[in-house]
Amino acid sequence: MNGFQSAAVGYVFTVFFLLGQCVLQDVSSQSGDTLADSFIGFESVPDTVADGSVVHVRYQCSRPCQLAVELVVSTLRKTDLVVFRRKWISSTPQVSRTQPVLLRLPPSISHHRLHFSTNALDPQNVTVRAWLDYLKKGSEVSEHRGCELRIYEVQRVLPLSVRPGTPPTGCPSWSAHLMWQITKRKIPQCPHESDVIDMLNFPSASTGEPFGVVRRFQPFITRALERARLRAVTQPSVTLSVWIYLLKWCQKSLCGIVHHVDKKNLFDSVLMQLTDTGDIIIQARMTTGEDEAFRASVMLPLWKWIRLDCYILDSKVLLKTTWDNETRSFEYEFQSNILYDDTDGYFVIGGGKYMLGFSGYFGPFKYYRLGTKEIKNQLHPESTLQELDRAHMECQEMKTFTKAFLREVTESHPLSLNNKAVCTNDFIRLWAEFGNKKETCTEAWDLETQLKYSTLFHFLLREENIIRTGPMGMRLLGNTLFDLTVSTMFPADEALMEIPTKSLALLKASSCFGNHRASLLLATIFLSGLGHPVNQEQGHVYSLIGASGDDRFALMHLGYKHTHGADGFPKDLSVAYGYYSNVGAQSSIDGYKTHEYKQYTPEYIYLSNEEDLDSVTHETSDVFQYLKFQAERGDLESQRRLGMMLYWGQNGVSKDITSAMKWLERSAMQMKDPSAMYDYSILLMKGQGVKRNYTQGFQLLKKAAAMGSINALNGLGWYHGIVAKDHKAAVKYFEQAALNGSDDGMYNLGIYHLNGKNPDQPQRNESAAFEHFLNASQFGHIAASVEAAWYLSTGSLEGVSQDVQRAVIMLKKVCERNGHLGFMIREALQAYLQGSWQEALVKYVLAAETGFGLAQINSAHLCEELNLSYDCQWRYDNFSILNSDPHPSALLKGGDFYYYSLSTREDSLSVVEQAVSMYSRAAAAGSPQGMYNLAVLAQEGYVLPPSALDLFNASRQDETDSLVEKILKICVEREDEEAVTPCSLALLRLQMGKALSSMTQSRAQLLLAYASIFSVIVFVVVVPLQSCLEHRCRTSAQRRRTLPVGDVHGGQGGPTGRTHDEVENSWLSVNAVWRLQQSTDLAVTLSGVCLCAFWTTLLYHLL
Repeated sequence: MNGFQSAAVGYVFTVFFLLGQCVLQDVSSQSGDTLADSFIGFESVPDTVADGSVVHVRYQCSRPCQLAVELVVSTLRKTDLVVFRRKWISSTPQVSRTQPVLLRLPPSISHHRLHFSTNALDPQNVTVRAWLDYLKKGSEVSEHRGCELRIYEVQRVLPLSVRPGTPPTGCPSWSAHLMWQITKRKIPQCPHESDVIDMLNFPSASTGEPFGVVRRFQPFITRALERARLRAVTQPSVTLSVWIYLLKWCQKSLCGIVHHVDKKNLFDSVLMQLTDTGDIIIQARMTTGEDEAFRASVMLPLWKWIRLDCYILDSKVLLKTTWDNETRSFEYEFQSNILYDDTDGYFVIGGGKYMLGFSGYFGPFKYYRLGTKEIKNQLHPESTLQELDRAHMECQEMKTFTKAFLREVTESHPLSLNNKAVCTNDFIRLWAEFGNKKETCTEAWDLETQLKYSTLFHFLLREENIIRTGPMGMRLLGNTLFDLTVSTMFPADEALMEIPTKSLALLKASSCFGNHRASLLLATIFLSGLGHPVNQEQGHVYSLIGASGDDRFALMHLGYKHTHGADGFPKDLSVAYGYYSNVGAQSSIDGYKTHEYKQYTPEYIYLSNEEDLDSVTHETSDVFQYLKFQAERGDLESQRRLGMMLYWGQNGVSKDITSAMKWLERSAMQMKDPSAMYDYSILLMKGQGVKRNYTQGFQLLKKAAAMGSINALNGLGWYHGIVAKDHKAAVKYFEQAALNGSDDGMYNLGIYHLNGKNPDQPQRNESAAFEHFLNASQFGHIAASVEAAWYLSTGSLEGVSQDVQRAVIMLKKVCERNGHLGFMIREALQAYLQGSWQEALVKYVLAAETGFGLAQINSAHLCEELNLSYDCQWRYDNFSILNSDPHPSALLKGGDFYYYSLSTREDSLSVVEQAVSMYSRAAAAGSPQGMYNLAVLAQEGYVLPPSALDLFNASRQDETDSLVEKILKICVEREDEEAVTPCSLALLRLQMGKALSSMTQSRAQLLLAYASIFSVIVFVVVVPLQSCLEHRCRTSAQRRRTLPVGDVHGGQGGPTGRTHDEVENSWLSVNAVWRLQQSTDLAVTLSGVCLCAFWTTLLYHLL
């Protein structure tokens, strides 16, 4: 019975157990259906970069898939550098697996060299990432982008000094071994490191917009300082001291003086803001995670230099404001300690992406990372900043009395000498009587003011009638003053390039009234010495004034000077980025208004190139008339080209939107050219030059896309996203356009990722957005370049290191495509073609000061043509060389300067290196002259650097003749094949020399060479002898024909007086001449054979 009961209980238990298993499997399958069928994740990842460490990846695929693990490194120069990749394929679906991956790293990352080497990398970020994607028809996915699932993990980076060492795999070079011997016993010491940072050591202009100076801070290298900094994160001791100069209070309720943004793009400690009433608000984050702030009611004054000192100690904040030698203090204590980590995120001086700045200037800015009891932050450079203040004070005076004058004139108040409120004098009365003008009330114009600004006063009196006829504001008055001054600032005599004081006074007034092209022109005059002695202090002042007025050219001017440290401006790429980012944002907006009359696409017309000048057309030229004739005949390409030329104002043609739309419509409506259809459809949907028509524009876009227009795909995406609000369709078209190389499509995809509006990926994805922006920027997309440059300048995106230099170069290129800059270049070219070379010089110089290479080359050319000072020409030639893509002509001039100064310079070796560098850069730009010059230097025995040798696939092991031949062959390929050029002649000479040298190696060929030389001598001697013999034979024959028969046989002298013996001797001489002639013919024949053999052998060696 017990056995039976036990068996029954066992049976029941087994049944319930099996039922439970079925239920659990059913529940797990139902729950699995609710989760994703595929996943990927890290089970374990090492904290630091180490060669041989193992990463465990757990994954599951719903169908056959491919997986990969990558190690990505970002350095100061490069981002997203893949140094390790391991792929594998999973063919078993619905099975969870764990894959161990052994990381194998290059020695440049995992180790440091014991010998002297520059190959070791210093990575800023190292990321391990894994991704999963499904196999499509057996193909493999080879990249991280576009995969279904992806994960990543950031690793710690070991400094170079603590990485394990490894011996070199090969023998070190002699120089590396020598360096190792010198330094192997040297005790490494940390460089001097200070906790005092000069965040600004030169004045900076602030326009009141979201563009400022970005600074990032790294941990201290010195361990003692770093320990103190880490301790101060929760117990801070920090001091900030900054000078500011306010032109206006905040246009909004708040604007930034300095603010800290953490890596999550949130405001962090410390945040110093200015209110619209001149008060200061300081905000900080507490150790509790909350943000607190207090307001200091100080009411800062305008047009004064103010120093702000902020002391932070634990939970206390002490603010001191100083102006006019008077200090005011404000102290506040928060409830908790302040949390302060300056290595988290970045700091912004002025306006930033999330906050506007104020309108004015920043002076010196010192930052004490570990605090201080005594601040040493004097106003520097004091004379420049005081001169800046004086210029603004004078400007306020000019504005005051000019407004009064304009008000009196427009109100037509007659001047009454009996009115005691009127301040007049005999000078004004005589001026009015002399000019027979109706006197105008001049109250607020006292005698001192009239004399101080007499030039402006006389101008206003002369233009009084014009002022009466219509309203003239301060800005319009400034523009009028600028145009008048530019047209009359130089004397008629071109040899006297001196700018009169009167013109400078009018330019200062124009600058004061808001025309900041006048500010830039003043800065250029004072910095370059163009018609006036050099005065860097005044040049700096008006450069800052122009930039504070938000003028595009003035901002580019300061950005360019800070990029290269020119004209007394310190080199500071972060400051340069602040200026360029402003112009980049303006250029992005201007790009939508390029069809307006004050904007033109910059055209690269070099004044020294006759072909460029011949390509400039106008409405009356034969080229334009022929194009118009072809368009009227119905030629599709001519219609489209004519329409675009008139719409954009290309090739010297003036803009005519109405005519342009007529030709664009005719070319598009033929439905044959997808480019013409796309151009017209976009104008229809934007309503530019034609009535807006979405329906017709959309139909044209669809047909153009069907005919293969990539831009039309992007246009369809724009239509669905902006007009139809169908974001899914918009993303589909943008992706198609981007895959086919459309920069607009890449940019628009980036915007969707940035805003999180992609229906398939609704989360905000800055990494994907940055990748699209960076790709579009490589095609020159302006808006994409601005966005990508911001990420590069701040380094705020994980996996993207800060690279301010790259951001500046990127923005400079897009700023040089600004339509207003193109308009200035166009005006300068028109002035040059009309013979107004001095006016052309002024306008080219204004553009050249922005760093635009074309304008710099043309300015240097005009300086040379106008016989100006040598400094004027070299100033702009040298500036053009500083650009990332200089014109070859400037490089050749620079190389010639160094080459011909070899005999006068003591450091001849460095001079040669400079010359070779210039010629190499010209050769890399495709200049045949640069290549020829390098060949000459190589023949003279100078050693070319590896960078120059790489251009011609040469190496140090090549012999001189072989190297020169390689250079000259590439040079001949670049030159005009139909012309005889220096490179072709030099190559022929070199090859002839090599052939002759080869011939001398064989005795037979050497004998042939000597025989050929003897043959030439034979030709020189024998050919004239043959001519003489032929002449003598003809003469003798004529004489024989004239002798009588009796004279020949008579034996006595006949009428001719010649005997028989004489005649016989004559016959003998004729026979001798005949034999001699036969000998000379034989000699010439043998010489010809010898020369033919010689040239045949020579050609054999040549070929």
